[in-house]
Amino acid sequence: MTDHTVKSYDEELDRMTNAILEMGGMVEQQLAGAITALVKRDAALADQVRQSDQKVDALEEEVNHLVLRLLALRQPMAVDLRLITASLKISSDLERMGDYAANMAKRAGALSQIEPVRPISAIPRLAQVTQTMTKDVLDAYVERDVDKAMAVWRRDEEVDEMYNSVFRELLTYMMEDPRSITPCTHLLFIAKNIERLGDHATNIAETINFMVKGTAVAGERPKGDITPFTTSSAIPVSRPTETEGP
Repeated sequence: MTDHTVKSYDEELDRMTNAILEMGGMVEQQLAGAITALVKRDAALADQVRQSDQKVDALEEEVNHLVLRLLALRQPMAVDLRLITASLKISSDLERMGDYAANMAKRAGALSQIEPVRPISAIPRLAQVTQTMTKDVLDAYVERDVDKAMAVWRRDEEVDEMYNSVFRELLTYMMEDPRSITPCTHLLFIAKNIERLGDHATNIAETINFMVKGTAVAGERPKGDITPFTTSSAIPVSRPTETEGP
């Protein structure tokens, strides 16, 4: 970041960046907590994660205030203008990611009250990929590293493919055993929330590319989510072999 003649300008930019990073750290904690609550069937932790979303919302408001102040009082140009407007977009993406993590926690709390189902083991693997993407894209924001951001951008297809697999597996369980419909429906929503978290991390990667280079990402975003086109006839009739316990 360029040093400015007015020291307070740099301080305000630093405050904005630090608020973004604090938001990102909280979202990472929310996602990790929601998955832990799901795996351990911990309703108290799930509620704690859900309540923490208010802090993420408050930080987004702080970023909005800082951005408006910088635009009104500093009249930024070029790199500074891209940084400030990018931070506004990134904070919006992070706020939505926090919402998805809170929704996951809410469903994890509901699942803790009913009998567990075996496909739950696939959900943490999917979440681990999005956790890594979130961490890497925040590092890219701090370091202004376009290559690292674009590596996150390319991983979105991997998340979609994993989500497709989880989707098919859960539908198979529901078709074979109607008693699994309620827990599997909750798990389907959780898996979709995780997939959407990956989409927002990808959004942030695109914003970082524009922030640094001043141009949009060339080419179409890689996408692999085929679930909107999936029908019951496309679901295998035999249940996958599962060696892990519930």
